[in-house]
Amino acid sequence: MKLIEKRKLSYSVTLPFSRYLRQYDRGIKLPICYDELHDYVEALPLYDAQGQDTLWSTLCYAPAVRRPLHDALLEIYSHLRAPGSGLHVRHLEVDRIDLCLYANTSPFRVRVINRLNDNFDYFYIKKADMSRIFGLELEHLLSPNRISYLYSGDTLIEEHIYGIPGDVFLEKKLDQDGASQVRLAKEFVKFNERCVLRLLGDMHAANFVIDITMDFEQNFYRIRSIDFDQQCFEPSLKVYLPQFFKQNFPYVKLVVDHLPIESVHQYQQEERAQFFRRTRSEILRLEGLFTALEGSTLAPHENILGLRSQLADYYESRSFLQCDSMTSLIKLILKLIETKALPTGFKRPIPGLENTMGLRVD
Repeated sequence: MKLIEKRKLSYSVTLPFSRYLRQYDRGIKLPICYDELHDYVEALPLYDAQGQDTLWSTLCYAPAVRRPLHDALLEIYSHLRAPGSGLHVRHLEVDRIDLCLYANTSPFRVRVINRLNDNFDYFYIKKADMSRIFGLELEHLLSPNRISYLYSGDTLIEEHIYGIPGDVFLEKKLDQDGASQVRLAKEFVKFNERCVLRLLGDMHAANFVIDITMDFEQNFYRIRSIDFDQQCFEPSLKVYLPQFFKQNFPYVKLVVDHLPIESVHQYQQEERAQFFRRTRSEILRLEGLFTALEGSTLAPHENILGLRSQLADYYESRSFLQCDSMTSLIKLILKLIETKALPTGFKRPIPGLENTMGLRVD
């Protein structure tokens, strides 16, 4: 089932949103911009350790370009990892610059290596898009995770999020590392709820990672988004529910096989309670964020109309029909969480999958 039919539109960052980003040290003056990295002379296919094409290309730059470019990238890395600290970078070097042409945003990936111990780290350089940055900010404020990113003009810098890609985990780890399937099923329910509450779409298995923490008895799992391109854009509610993507069906099957519907509802309630706590602790910053985005365009108007009617049915609240922007939809969801007005569970089980999270996976 194809949930996303058209390529996402990109929206430039508005002046009020840019001011908000500078206020919270996200907006800074960068030494280079996205377009300058296109000044390469050759692109070579990048293969993984098994000899498979990664669909990334490693870039080669002329000597006159390479040195100043690498110095600028190390300066950006210093701002990203240790802002304001004057991070000592003389023992660091840019080991590789890769380009991904198949992705919507054609991101650059920079690998930085520590010459003293061969440890390495990555960061990404992308075209700035307002809804993507909005998604990063909501991830930082409303999810269990913190995330570093920087913005300047038409350029966005994102840190690398470590973990096992969701599709790779299904293929290589699910049955091999003694994974606790009950714990993984619980985390998928919570992740599913986090995505729909903050309207983060397109979370199929290749767009999230599994972060594993070893416990003294079993492993603990957290699912983390790594792609925020589809924040508040699509008109279909299914796009914001990971359970609907066919790539995620093995995760949904874990829920079906291991969790009774009472447990599913319990974990949804727990995630909503955590959303409420995070909202209260970040209330001033969230107010500033929504004010900065007031009047901004994050999606076509017809997408807002389509989504608000589906949310009205989903959450059994006609108030959604009065919303005229994507941000107002999220604000209403947060308000309903605060007043405990969201329904518990879902009222329309689908024959054949009654034990899932209440909706069918096509």
